[in-house]
Amino acid sequence: MTPDLIAAAEAAAGAAGAVIRPLFRSGLLVEAKGDASPVTEADKAAERAIRALLAERFPQHGVIGEEYGAERAGAEYVWVVDPIDGTRAFVTGRPLFGSLIGLLHRGRPVLGLIDQPATGERWLGMAGAPLRFTGPMGGTPGTRPCSRLAEAELSCTSHEMFTAAEAPRFARLRAAARRVTWGGDCYAYGLLALGLVDLVVESDLRPWDWAALVPVVEAAGGRMTDWQGRPLQLGAGEQAGPQQVLAVGDAALLPEATGLLAG
Repeated sequence: MTPDLIAAAEAAAGAAGAVIRPLFRSGLLVEAKGDASPVTEADKAAERAIRALLAERFPQHGVIGEEYGAERAGAEYVWVVDPIDGTRAFVTGRPLFGSLIGLLHRGRPVLGLIDQPATGERWLGMAGAPLRFTGPMGGTPGTRPCSRLAEAELSCTSHEMFTAAEAPRFARLRAAARRVTWGGDCYAYGLLALGLVDLVVESDLRPWDWAALVPVVEAAGGRMTDWQGRPLQLGAGEQAGPQQVLAVGDAALLPEATGLLAG
């Protein structure tokens, strides 16, 4: 991974954070109502800041973002951006959200960054290199050994993300795990990459929800796949299809987890 790509991802996260931090737990945010609320404006302004920086540095690259859609989605390199992943946490003052900046090369995630602008934590993962983590609250990059679901800490943002067909499959896995913790969005994947969570199982994720997470989880020593154990990637020109996602800190959990999630 070239230094200019890494520098651009970090600069983009910094630009987004400068927009987001003033609104976190602010009076404006508490009073927000309607589509023109500060949280909506924070999302849009942060994505505009990210897009402007990336366009200046890499005008030939594509971009897919939650707020402003896709540009040059068929390019060899495509940035995938979610300025605030975990809007419910953000709007209720909980620091369990983050800015996600991912880079795809021919559809495959090769660089990913999770930035928590309120706590100052940042996870940076890239293909072929160990995870980089910085933050004032401590934490050691790297997943932990856990080969059995009966010993595993499971995390999921919400049971509401599962369809009627998916819910019983998740329920089987939940019953087999040691316990489940709800909430977290992208922050849960960061905790998995620090060896504090063993697996995350979710559904209905769009590319901007998962593209940045794959390199982070895998640089920490984990695996991130769909519910069948297949790699997560975009096809040529694909933009926003929903996806079932499974992240494990120990690859030994994959057979048991995918077996319980099978239709």
